[in-house]
Amino acid sequence: MHFSTPPDHHDNDPLLANTRAAATARSTWVSVVVNLALSIAQIVIGTLSRSQGLIADGIHSLSDLIADFVVLFASHHSKKDADHDHPYGHQRYENAASLVLGMLLLVVGGGMIWSAFIKLQHPALIPQVASVALWVAAAALIAKESLFRYMLAVAKRVKSSLLIANAWHARSDAASSLVVGLGILGNLAGYPMLDPIAAVIVGFMITRMGWEFAWNSMNDLMDKGADDDEVAAIRQTLMETSGVQGVHDIRTRKMGDMLVVDAHIEVDASHSVETGHNIAVDARQRVMQRHRVVNLLAHVDPWHANHPA
Repeated sequence: MHFSTPPDHHDNDPLLANTRAAATARSTWVSVVVNLALSIAQIVIGTLSRSQGLIADGIHSLSDLIADFVVLFASHHSKKDADHDHPYGHQRYENAASLVLGMLLLVVGGGMIWSAFIKLQHPALIPQVASVALWVAAAALIAKESLFRYMLAVAKRVKSSLLIANAWHARSDAASSLVVGLGILGNLAGYPMLDPIAAVIVGFMITRMGWEFAWNSMNDLMDKGADDDEVAAIRQTLMETSGVQGVHDIRTRKMGDMLVVDAHIEVDASHSVETGHNIAVDARQRVMQRHRVVNLLAHVDPWHANHPA
C-alpha cells in the first residue's frame, strides 16, 4: 500500500519559500545594476583602448546580465503553488534555468576563444592597448569580487542552488577580470600578444564553468538522486519514527533545491490498515519537516516479529 498526500504550504514552510524568493530577487537586481554598468564601461573603453581582453570581459559581463534575468524569471515561476498539471510544484524551473545558464556560458566562452585565436594568427596586427584599459579592468575585478561575496552570502543563507550557481558565475567573472588585467599589463610592458592570450584564457574559464553548470543541471532534470549522506539522514529519520521497524528502497530525485522521495517502510503485520496509514503519515511529516523534501511517498510493507521482511 502507498500513503501520500499532495504537498501543501504546511509541509514546506511558506515563510522560508517567500524569504528565498525575495532574497534571490533583491540580490539578482543588485547584480543586474553592477553588470549593466560594467558591460557598458568595458565594451566602450575596450573598443576605444583597443583591448580585446577587456572587450571579451565586457561581453562576459553582458552575458551575466542576461543570466540575471534568467534567474529572476526562474525565481518568479518556481515559487508558484502546485496545480493540476504540476502536482509537485514548479521548483524545476530552477533546474532548467541553471541549464540555460550553463549553455549560455558555453556559447559565450566558445565565441571568445574563436575570436582570440583569429587575432593570434596575425600577431603583427595586434595593437598596443591604452593604459585606461588597465584601470577599468582593476575596477571590474573589485566590483565582481565584491558582488560574488555578497551573492554567495545570500545564497547560503537562503539555501538556493540557483543563486549559488549565479554567485560562482560572478566569481568566474572576477577571475577573468584578473586575467584580463594581467594581459593588458603585459601588453603595456611590450608584449602585445598577452592581451588576446588573456581573452583565450577567459574563454576557457567560461566554457569550463558553463559545462559544469549544464552537466549538473542536466543530471538533475534526469532525476539524479541525492548524495549518500542525505539519503542516510532521511533513512535515519524514517527509522526513528514510532512504529517503523525497517526501511528499504529509498529513491530520491531533485525538484529545484528540494527532493521528492519514495521509500518502503516496514510496519508490524498485526497492525490495522488505519494504524499503518497513521505511521506512514507520521513518517512523511517528520521527513518533510527535517529535510529539504517536498513530498514523500511511503509504501508500507508488513513486518513479522519472527520472520522480518
